Amino acid sequence: MMTNESSAPDWTSSSYSNGMGGECVQWAPEYARATGEFLVRDSKDPHGPSLSLTAEGFAGLVAFAKSHG
Repeated sequence: MMTNESSAPDWTSSSYSNGMGGECVQWAPEYARATGEFLVRDSKDPHGPSLSLTAEGFAGLVAFAKSHG
């Protein structure tokens, strides 16, 4: 868990987001590379909760997005 602003991850919008401000999922790739923990959040609620996934869970999420995109 992050405790201060300096340790907050840098968030990147998914390439599967619609680009119109809706349906936008963000993830923290540098944080994932450093920790092996894949954080995902809703860009419309940047101060809200984030989902923590394993590499396998994140791969499943990406596969789901591709098949329902």
